[in-house]
Amino acid sequence: MTSAASPSPLWQPGADRIAAAHVTRFQSWAAERYGAPADGGYAALHHWSVTELETFWTAVADWFDVRFSTPYERVLGSRAMPGAEWFPGATLNYAEHALRTADDPARADEPALLHVDETQGPTPVSWAELRRQVGSLTAELRAVGVRPGDRVSGYLPNVPQAVVAFLASAAVGAVWTSCAPDFGARSVLDRFQQIEPVVLFAVDGYRYGDKEHDRTETIAELRAELPTLRAVVHIPLLGTPAPEGALDWSALTSADTEPVFEQVPFAHPLWVLYSSGTTGLPKAIVQSQGGILLEHFKQIGLHCDLGPGDRFFWYTSTGWMMWNFLVSGLLTGTTIVLYDGSPGYPDTGAQWGVAERTGATLFGTSAAYVMACRKADVHPARDHDLSKIACVATTGSPLPPDGFRWLHDEVAEDLWIASVSGGTDVCTCFAGAVPTLPVHIGELQAACLGTDLQAWDPQGEPVIDEVGELVVTNPMPSMPVRFWNDPDGSRYHDSYFDMYPGVWRHGDWITLTDRGSVVIHGRSDSTLNRQGVRMGSADIYEAVERLPEIRESLVIGLEEPDGGYWMPLFVHLAEGAVLDDTLRARIKTTIRQELSPRHVPDTIIEVPAVPHTLTGKRIEVPVKRLLQGTELAKAVNPGSVDNLELLHFYEALARERREARAQGVSAK
Repeated sequence: MTSAASPSPLWQPGADRIAAAHVTRFQSWAAERYGAPADGGYAALHHWSVTELETFWTAVADWFDVRFSTPYERVLGSRAMPGAEWFPGATLNYAEHALRTADDPARADEPALLHVDETQGPTPVSWAELRRQVGSLTAELRAVGVRPGDRVSGYLPNVPQAVVAFLASAAVGAVWTSCAPDFGARSVLDRFQQIEPVVLFAVDGYRYGDKEHDRTETIAELRAELPTLRAVVHIPLLGTPAPEGALDWSALTSADTEPVFEQVPFAHPLWVLYSSGTTGLPKAIVQSQGGILLEHFKQIGLHCDLGPGDRFFWYTSTGWMMWNFLVSGLLTGTTIVLYDGSPGYPDTGAQWGVAERTGATLFGTSAAYVMACRKADVHPARDHDLSKIACVATTGSPLPPDGFRWLHDEVAEDLWIASVSGGTDVCTCFAGAVPTLPVHIGELQAACLGTDLQAWDPQGEPVIDEVGELVVTNPMPSMPVRFWNDPDGSRYHDSYFDMYPGVWRHGDWITLTDRGSVVIHGRSDSTLNRQGVRMGSADIYEAVERLPEIRESLVIGLEEPDGGYWMPLFVHLAEGAVLDDTLRARIKTTIRQELSPRHVPDTIIEVPAVPHTLTGKRIEVPVKRLLQGTELAKAVNPGSVDNLELLHFYEALARERREARAQGVSAK
């Protein structure tokens, strides 16, 4: 996937759409107030945003009317990475901004939240009601002794109670963290034990795929293993009574109390997010109230082009950063859609039905879901009224070219398709949606404002139209302020700054095109390197998974003890497909023709399924470690994998190859 492959845009915004975009109006306003370029469009604005970093973020704070209860001394006290110091001296509160639409009498009764599950919906929660519940719960949290800096945890699905609990935590200056209830006890404890929460909000169970899943035993285990808990709040989604010693949700949220917002320093922790933790304990990533506030105002208000009157639906769970990002839609006065249920129930097209029923104007999902719809012959526009959707956004993995074409053909020709890429580490996008730019097949539209995104070669030189490491050469407000339990900062430093000192290296292969668009090639920490040529696994997945017989695939590049290189391709077949010589030949021919002879695997092996992290990402590095002979217990953190049993296949394959080598038989 290179820029040369798609010279003509798939979509081009019209003049009226460009003129109406928030980013266009921001640019004109910033040109008058802050010296931003009035001409040159988005490219000129982006250049200004990274060369005049302090002025740009001052303009963002001003444009979105960020309320600093104590003024800041300057924008950047230090530009060092890691350790950038944003808006020193300033105090504010994230939750105060998220709820301020409730202060507008004209909008107080409009829906802030629309809740949908597999049995009913949408059920609205108004801005006034959301603010009332947060006010009531805020007072109760203070009553049980929660103070600024204390940690509050949620074992919750994507329901309104999760939003209320998070906003109340932020209002008192506590640090929020959450896991989805499909996480097992060990996975949750790997995360929560690190941060020692004082409150746990927990459901008795959840519904998924038309089945009820009881979680009472898991909650009992969490309570036993989290000795720092002062209170447990019972949320009876399945209708069970509160267990002994637990507080009842309805009792805590029934008062008519005005929320009191703790004014905290800009860098005060807002929440802790977690890396996938496939090879050890998940990294506990701390992001700040002020940093997230500014970054999400910019990303949601300017890049996603969302404001009052919009409805923002992203299919996610509380265990993924996209839930945190979705909740921040409240900052711009946008109604957010909370869907709690299976992405494919009652059928593969279910998410399109939710978008229709809620009147979503921006529908976000995974690239994998789009490709699943394509394979299942789903026809969204034929079967649903999607006329209100202005943008379909995808993340989780690169959206293949066929995904762009399918959305264009099956949703709307005049559809803004935003493939975006960022990370839990910053809880935002490095590159993706720009409402005023064209969309090219297989490409992200551009680097985001305030993000000094570059592709670097191994010598640390920027490259254009060549594959390089994704780096960010200037600080961003939402970069972690630290990792939890990393007192000397060494784990934080080693995660992003070990290769290029003072420069954020994210671990992705990208190409920046001469047009300013971005192509994602996959993770660089599981890089394929044949004959000195680096290749991204995502390119291979895109080519192979076009074939109807292939449900999913996994490719690994393995340095052999004898100096050789082995690159197997593992395929999970569609129902009824058979991996015979004919299909193997088709796979190899497809890869050779669409990519290059170097991309053709040494062997193709059928697997029962492809293992994923709990947030749905393919597990490449642990599989590589298993194939290199690492013991399963050391190769992967069991609590990070969706199905640990799948890894036994790769463990057995490694054993067979070792035995074959010992007997002098070719292991390939």
